[in-house]
Amino acid sequence: QVQLVESGGGLVQAGGSLRLSCAASASIFSIRDMAWYRQAPGKQRELVAVITSVGTTDYADSVKGRFTISGDYAKNTVYLQMNSLKPEDTAVYYCNIRRRDLYQYWGQGTQVTVSS
Repeated sequence: QVQLVESGGGLVQAGGSLRLSCAASASIFSIRDMAWYRQAPGKQRELVAVITSVGTTDYADSVKGRFTISGDYAKNTVYLQMNSLKPEDTAVYYCNIRRRDLYQYWGQGTQVTVSS
């Protein structure tokens, strides 16, 4: 069973930066895209950023210009560089890898807390 292992979360002051990493425990073939989602208390999980197999990226409006997603498809890893963090970015962040047959893998989540 392939697992996604996340790291890099933590507590940071507003205006600070964090870099999240996610790596698969085994090879995943036929990847369609890799993404980061987040879920704040009392809110639904939302898509933060996605990167496709051809390198196309897309971001939630709330993070555009502040977050950057990158990935290495050969190594099944995905990163999220988060700059200029705001208290409203506080959430559990989940990585997601989706295959071309639409099967999805999820990480266990990593907490990001931004203090004001």
